[in-house]
Amino acid sequence: MMALVVHLKTAAHLRGKGDRIAKVTFRGLSFYSRVAENCDAVAHFNEIFRWPIASRLDGNEMLEIQVYNFSKVFSNRLVGTFCMVLQKVAEEGHLELTDTLIDDNNTSIKTSVTIEIKYQSMDGAVGVWSDGEFLDVPDDRDGMFAFETESLLSSQSHGSGTPPGRTLQGSIPTFRKAGKGVFSAMKLGKIKSSKDDHKKLAEEPAVLEMEDLDRKAMRLAGTVDPDTISLASVTAVTTNVSNKRSKPDIKMEPSSGRPVDYQISITVIEARQLIGLNMDPVVCVEVGDEKKYTSMKESTNCPYYNDYFVFDFHVPPDVMFDKIIKISVIHSKNLLRSGTLVGNFKMDVGTVYSQPEHQFYHKWAIMSDPDDITAGCKGYVKCDIAVVGKGDNIKTPHKANETDEDDLEGNLLLPEGIPAERQWARFYVKIYRAEGLPKMNTNIMANVKKAFIGENRDLVDPYVQVQFAGQKGKTSVQKSSYEPIWNEQVVFTELFPPLCKRLKVQIRDSDKVNDVAIGTHFVDLRKISNEGDKGFLPTMGPAWVNMYGSTRQYTLMDEHQDLNEGLGEGVSFRARLLISMAVEILDTTSPELMSSTEVQVEGVSNISESATGKMDEFFLFGSFLEATMIDRKIGDKPISFEITIGNYGNQIDGVSKPPSAKKKKKDGESEEEENELIQNSSEDEADEDADLVSVSSTPPMRPVITDRNYFHLPYFDKKPCVYIKSWWQDQRRRLYNSNMMDKIADKLEEGLNDVQEIMKTEKAFPERRLRGVLEELGVGCSRFVILANKDVNQAGRTKLDRERLKSCMREMDSMGQQAKQLRTQVKKNTVRDKLKLVQNFLQKLRFLADEPQHSIPDVFVWMMSNNKRIAYSRIPSKDILYSIVDEETGKDCCKVKGVFLKLPGKKGFGPAGWTVQAKLELYLWLGINKQRKDFLSGLPNGFEEIKAAKTGPGLQSVPPVSLVYNMKQVFQLRAHMYQARSLFAADNSGLSDPFARVFFSTHSQVTEVLSETLCPTWDQLLVFDDVELFGEASELRDDPPIIVVELFDQDTVGKAEFIGRTFAKPTIKMCEEYYGPPRFPPQLEYYQIYRGNCTAGELLAAFELLQIPFDPEVIRRALIAVHNFAVPQIKVGQGGKADLPPLEGSTDSERGTILPVPLGIRPILSRYRIEVLFWGLRDLKRINLAHVDRPRVDIECAGRGVQSVLIQNYKKNPNFSILVKWFEVDLPENELLHPPLNIRVVDCRAFGRYILVGSHAVSSLRRFIYSAPDKTSNNWASAAKLMNGYMVLTNGGCQPRSSPSLSSRTLSRPAGDFMVNMDSEHSIRKMDTVVKLDATEEESDKDKKKKKKKKKGGMEEEEETNERVLDWWSKYFASIETLKESLRAQEVAQAEAEEREDLEIAAEAADIRPDDLILKGFKTKDKSREKRFFKDKKKGQAAEHSERRPVKAKVDELMVYNKELETEYGNFADWLHTFNLYRGKAGDDDEHAQDDDRIVGRFKGSLCMYKLPLSEEITREAGFDPNMGMFQSIPHNDPINVLVRVYVVRATDLHPADINGKADPYIVIKLGKSEVKDKENYISKQLNPVFGKSFDIEATFPMESMLSVSVYDWDLVGTDDLIGETKIDLENRFYSKYRATCGISSKYSVHGYNIWRDPMKPSQILAKLCKDGKIDGPHYGPGGKVKVANRIFQGPTEIEDENGLKKQTEEHLALAVLNHWEEIPRVGWKLVPEHVETRPLLNPDKPGIEQGRIEMWVDMFPMTMPAPGPALDISPRKPKRYELRVIIWNTDEVILEDDDYFTGEKSSDIFVRGWLKGQQEDKQDTDVHYHSLTGEGNFNWRFVFPFDYLMAEEKIVISKKESMFSWDETEYKIPPRLTLQVWDADHFSADDFLGAIELDLNRFPRGAKTAKQCSLDMIRNEHELPSISIFKQKRVKGWWPFVARDENDEMELTGKVEAELHLVTAEEAEKSPVGLGRNEPDPLEKPNRPSSSLSWLLSPLRTLCLLVWRLYRLPCLLLLAALLGLLFLALLLFSVPSELSHKLFNSAG
Repeated sequence: MMALVVHLKTAAHLRGKGDRIAKVTFRGLSFYSRVAENCDAVAHFNEIFRWPIASRLDGNEMLEIQVYNFSKVFSNRLVGTFCMVLQKVAEEGHLELTDTLIDDNNTSIKTSVTIEIKYQSMDGAVGVWSDGEFLDVPDDRDGMFAFETESLLSSQSHGSGTPPGRTLQGSIPTFRKAGKGVFSAMKLGKIKSSKDDHKKLAEEPAVLEMEDLDRKAMRLAGTVDPDTISLASVTAVTTNVSNKRSKPDIKMEPSSGRPVDYQISITVIEARQLIGLNMDPVVCVEVGDEKKYTSMKESTNCPYYNDYFVFDFHVPPDVMFDKIIKISVIHSKNLLRSGTLVGNFKMDVGTVYSQPEHQFYHKWAIMSDPDDITAGCKGYVKCDIAVVGKGDNIKTPHKANETDEDDLEGNLLLPEGIPAERQWARFYVKIYRAEGLPKMNTNIMANVKKAFIGENRDLVDPYVQVQFAGQKGKTSVQKSSYEPIWNEQVVFTELFPPLCKRLKVQIRDSDKVNDVAIGTHFVDLRKISNEGDKGFLPTMGPAWVNMYGSTRQYTLMDEHQDLNEGLGEGVSFRARLLISMAVEILDTTSPELMSSTEVQVEGVSNISESATGKMDEFFLFGSFLEATMIDRKIGDKPISFEITIGNYGNQIDGVSKPPSAKKKKKDGESEEEENELIQNSSEDEADEDADLVSVSSTPPMRPVITDRNYFHLPYFDKKPCVYIKSWWQDQRRRLYNSNMMDKIADKLEEGLNDVQEIMKTEKAFPERRLRGVLEELGVGCSRFVILANKDVNQAGRTKLDRERLKSCMREMDSMGQQAKQLRTQVKKNTVRDKLKLVQNFLQKLRFLADEPQHSIPDVFVWMMSNNKRIAYSRIPSKDILYSIVDEETGKDCCKVKGVFLKLPGKKGFGPAGWTVQAKLELYLWLGINKQRKDFLSGLPNGFEEIKAAKTGPGLQSVPPVSLVYNMKQVFQLRAHMYQARSLFAADNSGLSDPFARVFFSTHSQVTEVLSETLCPTWDQLLVFDDVELFGEASELRDDPPIIVVELFDQDTVGKAEFIGRTFAKPTIKMCEEYYGPPRFPPQLEYYQIYRGNCTAGELLAAFELLQIPFDPEVIRRALIAVHNFAVPQIKVGQGGKADLPPLEGSTDSERGTILPVPLGIRPILSRYRIEVLFWGLRDLKRINLAHVDRPRVDIECAGRGVQSVLIQNYKKNPNFSILVKWFEVDLPENELLHPPLNIRVVDCRAFGRYILVGSHAVSSLRRFIYSAPDKTSNNWASAAKLMNGYMVLTNGGCQPRSSPSLSSRTLSRPAGDFMVNMDSEHSIRKMDTVVKLDATEEESDKDKKKKKKKKKGGMEEEEETNERVLDWWSKYFASIETLKESLRAQEVAQAEAEEREDLEIAAEAADIRPDDLILKGFKTKDKSREKRFFKDKKKGQAAEHSERRPVKAKVDELMVYNKELETEYGNFADWLHTFNLYRGKAGDDDEHAQDDDRIVGRFKGSLCMYKLPLSEEITREAGFDPNMGMFQSIPHNDPINVLVRVYVVRATDLHPADINGKADPYIVIKLGKSEVKDKENYISKQLNPVFGKSFDIEATFPMESMLSVSVYDWDLVGTDDLIGETKIDLENRFYSKYRATCGISSKYSVHGYNIWRDPMKPSQILAKLCKDGKIDGPHYGPGGKVKVANRIFQGPTEIEDENGLKKQTEEHLALAVLNHWEEIPRVGWKLVPEHVETRPLLNPDKPGIEQGRIEMWVDMFPMTMPAPGPALDISPRKPKRYELRVIIWNTDEVILEDDDYFTGEKSSDIFVRGWLKGQQEDKQDTDVHYHSLTGEGNFNWRFVFPFDYLMAEEKIVISKKESMFSWDETEYKIPPRLTLQVWDADHFSADDFLGAIELDLNRFPRGAKTAKQCSLDMIRNEHELPSISIFKQKRVKGWWPFVARDENDEMELTGKVEAELHLVTAEEAEKSPVGLGRNEPDPLEKPNRPSSSLSWLLSPLRTLCLLVWRLYRLPCLLLLAALLGLLFLALLLFSVPSELSHKLFNSAG
């Protein structure tokens, strides 16, 4: 590594005693020493400084050491400076010396420094450079060299004669040449100049710029590392060599406020796991204020909708991206009730737009309840969301038989990096107070109020409104206050991290009629938080935010009110608001938590004044050096300029009250401190400052005419100045850090533009430049960390300041590390990839540099006329902020900046925004008052200060009111205007009449007007004589003012119309310099022309500024005039008397006085021949209402051209009869300078009139250049080719056509390996092996599939694919599976590659060898990403396994392109190109989006261009037709009849056309005059219709060649609406070498679904291709081999016919060749395979936004050939009728719901309900099993569900009328899901829902064998259990669980059901019918239910008895026994007396 090391030892002979510090600067990079404390005469520093350098040390480079007296309070005072030229160090490598310092006046002082310098070069050798490493240049007078870098488009020069007194000046950086322009990095000077006195010598250019600027031009061939040589790629202005000038901004028009078209499409597919019992859910989709609802699904927790909604908006981007998308689930909504909210999900549109492809596809949104934040997830809604802006192309993943992404957690609708489980958080926005509000009422009202009330009130009633995530909160209204104090906080409760990026804070004025916004501020949450490991929650402030908007004077109808709403760039300061923000994550478990998310407003305590920083006095100085280009409308009145910062300086409508409080010293500072300050400060900072009155506007001055359009102010040598004192909180640190990052970013951007330019212009070594850029980035980042580290511990800063500084330092540190890693990885072949990575760095830098907490408001410059504000410019305060540290200074501070004033607000949109209102050369300086002494340091030297008149004694410090320059230089400017290209079309003819106007200082000149061209070649030299510039010659040489070039279109009537504008900087020659190489004459360069924000062409020009020598007498007078002014003497060098280079006179007598561009500057020309193929004209529109009848094409290039023959009758035959013509022309050798080629079509009318039809400019001819064959190489790849892709015949081989980006399944072999000679046995063997490789590959593929099939279990193997079952759709769906798999594989591969690259970088950072990576695996990567990656991968594999059906291996496939065929095959422009012809004015919308409307036709043809003379070998070629030139063997262009067969498969995502959010689409096909309307077959209410139709149309090419396929919406009443259409140019396809007439299938069959469609068999096609290509073959050999042009192919030779008989055939062999045709040398092209293409549907009313997509393909058959067979049958598969029989046998463990009246016992009256999803109205119930006491139920009940099913799509098809008003049935496709529910029957109240299960009939868990084995796990772990499909298994029986959710949302088991599912086809069902329930036929036996299961309603007594008996069995028995006992006793008692008497008496008797 090369390095310069400086050892600073001591500084001696210092005066006084004190702290000393030294600053050592080399190449602009300064290091500070430590502070040497309390030194006397000697300061011992003893420090070593090291500069790693990327390029050799140059002898002219400087080292500067400055010694300061250090002060902690004030700025350091300079003791002296030591400067040294490093020539000796460069030669010897080591030097020790002691030398004295010099002071400000360049006088030597006693103080000396002792240093030691070492320089270590790369190779260790340091010596004098010689050996031609430098160009040999004449020696300059002062010995400074000028060199040129050969291989880069840049030349540099160094130093002119250095005037005495400035001899110690560093090498003066000068302006380098620039290449062709990309303007993104207009770099006009970010280098700071010396911070010391304005008389002091200029410092070296600052930090990161230096290396490439000061690089003396070196030869790349030498040992020099040219990494850091900057290619001044952008434009001459870009390169920043400027010390004192800053870059102007070329893009004038504000773009943010302009409305744009957006379309948001949302598909709600389904919902799952919704919380609630037996709900009827509806999903509401809300975007902004628009709401749309899905249909209602009854009694389900997992409804399926598949509803598609589209929202159209026409709003500015900012408004669009802040809109909230809200998806809510509502339960039981109907006409009468709004329903209850289950949960919702919110996200802003910007989040969706920032996703890849601007969309979320098939993701699950988590529903949460905003009213109950303690509850968890309320369910999931699966949806697709896409946001399409104009011109966005959404790549929809292919929609086919989607297998449901059941992994909810892995597919959540969240951006990457956001955790799945978001927590609730409170967002506190505290609003303290506001200042500086404007009046919001008229003065008349104020006077009326004053008369009534008697007091003067402030005319504004402000309150603050905060908007976040769709919610609004407002503070209270503070009546009549310009400085309101609120002290309130607005609290939002939202999930964290929120999916809404911005929070909107708006001050509004409360008014009785309507409230209006005063100002708006957006808080971007990403900028006030950091999500990393060491990140922090959003926090901000307390900080002031500045609000900008319309001008402050109050008008009733404010035309700029939009600006106050935050739309567009504010044009004036409105107010500033003190706010702070914090976020608190909530603990949702805590009991005292409020669970609502309503916005709350609470009071907060006041904060102290100092909380936002210490108030400090700031000083703003501005000097107007030039005011030119003032619009002529305002040129008649005096003009002044006003500068304002906040309300300071605003004289018309500024401060409503004088801020008297601020003028006084703050209480904290006592008088003593004040006095002390005065004593310690230098005399410049005396106390008189306090009385300084701000001067904020220049004196009015009347403008002087510059030319017809513009005026200028005659400042001449007197430059007016303004200065303003203002008081702000001192938060400069924030801005300093921003500035540092901005500068690194600017430098990086410039470097990246260089790299892109090198790549674009195909220069050598872009990788070296990129390495240099990365080196600079690394140095810049480490420098940032060093500088920022100083203020890490600064007190009194907000939390955000501290956290942001830490995170910025971390980011910058890691970026620096990564830059170093990347630098080592940049190789020639990886430049493009690495460039993308570095561009990410740039975005990150820009993001980091944007400071969210404002401090000082922006500065506004207003042009005033007649006391009215006319035009303004807004300059960010950070750009002009001064710091003593170079890197921290704003990029425009101490610089002269070209400022363009523009109109405010909407006035600035469109044409008004492009015209410049005025151009200022403005010098600005902003800093704290204490540092004011430096404020003039950056001005061009040579001025005197003029103070205000009332200066008293000792007021030296008062700033000047004007500067008078007494040094003036006279120059001559030569503008070499060569040509422009691709200009904007400004006339109705589609052309322009352009002329250019060049402005320089106060001069302007115009070129001549060239009529009717977009590519004018003026070839004109404009000479500006006597241009006076003020300032020192040497400074002007470095910093010339910029040149503005404006292009206009001359109109015969009215004002010339503006075309565009560009900037340039001239190359300067001082009078003593030599006019010669390398700097002179200057080279032509391209400058990008801008019109508003759009590019409008390029200008090729060169500019040189030549100093005119002074007359000695003038010099003498000048010296006398300035004798008392301390400037170096003016000195004339030796060349002083030398005249200017002579001007060549006009050589062209016709051009009169116009001077041409001189010879040394105009390009070197060579002779070229351009051949033109004239094929035909198409689709010419009417011109002036008349048809085009006899058109002709004129081709013109560089003044030469050729005309086609006349087409005699355009309607009969629009083709040309003579095909090829040519012309010769002189063109520049440098291809980049080639002029455009113009194609014009004219219509020849009667009487010799010609009318221009349209024109086309081919801006780059490079692709049409023919490069001759390289005979030395025998490789195919380097043989002859035309760059446009047309093959030229040569006797050698030729490059095989580069095959287009086909994701083809065929194995393609490398081209160069198989030049097989049939005679040599060896080579045949070699060939065999290769071909067998192809065969073995296929076999092994099949084996794998077989193995896979076996693994999946016997069940599947039984099912063999029946050939008869397969149809075209089988093939289509199999192909889509392949497409999806390939896309998945690509994604996985891409992810792995990225992962690998990240690992490599991480590994290098940790010093791990790449080999270790394999061992370490993915450990080094952050874990979350790794887990996700593997999860995805597993998921992908799992999906692959589950989707791969055994059918897959057998089905032949076709190619499904998910784009148009044209994009895949380069628009079929392989030899026939299509040039659009334009007419009419170009649209002014962004990027010329309306160019389509200007197309008036198309020219078909081609070009071929080559240098003369051409080698004779080509013309001697066999069969060479000299008439056809390079266009050999192209077909004739006579009319040809063709049968066109259009197959339309289906359309997806159509834009809804009816009110119900659906459409009734049908197809319309137009070709020429034929039109086919398929209106009667419209498909009702469908946005994804399957058409499955083919249409035959006969056409004649070329008359009818544009096929239009449209989809219309059928309407019952009124006309049908166009949904969208697609157009296909059939002619290009028909003639293309890609053979797009009929796709070649992968297999050849003569019958079945894969039947060969082409009337020509493969063998015939092959024979024809060989014959046309004049190649040998085909030769069919034994063993299934065929030889074509020394290539051998192999394939099967047998074919099976319908009857299964096998025959020999050569067709398979021929087809194998056709499928590999691209490998055939010289004539090989990738032939279009059998395919389906997906084309976007577009609607002219909504240009650029897709309205859906259509899948289709086109076959074409010439009528001269045999007729093709019948069209393929692709009619949609009819759904198959099935019947699902479900027998509910038993239930068990059903939860018991009812309590018995008498006994309180638990029981349930169980019944089971079932239905198929989508058929809720056909639900079926079992009978009721009453009074189940155990949860057991017996049913033996059969449900029968007939349904129609599409096997391929796995969907049930339901056709039903949506409502009673529907005209016809709508078809729905929904997944087959069976829902079973268990209920408890109630007689008098609603039945109670107990539980449910939903079975997806394609994938459901196998039932348990017994009730015991049946558990909740069958649902929970559904994915892990083996699943079965009823369509394969047919019959299944088992137990399944019923589940419901309890109060805590936990799943609970509520029962089990034993069921049997039996699937039969409709035919089988007819043969063996069954009855419903237990009815005939095939009845089920009655269930054996216990006798207790009775309904008490039917037999109450019996039920009662049963109940009583069951419960009171024992008491009953005892009662019975007792009763019997009592009866016995009673009987006993009754019968005893009689028995006794009987016994007694009987015995007695």
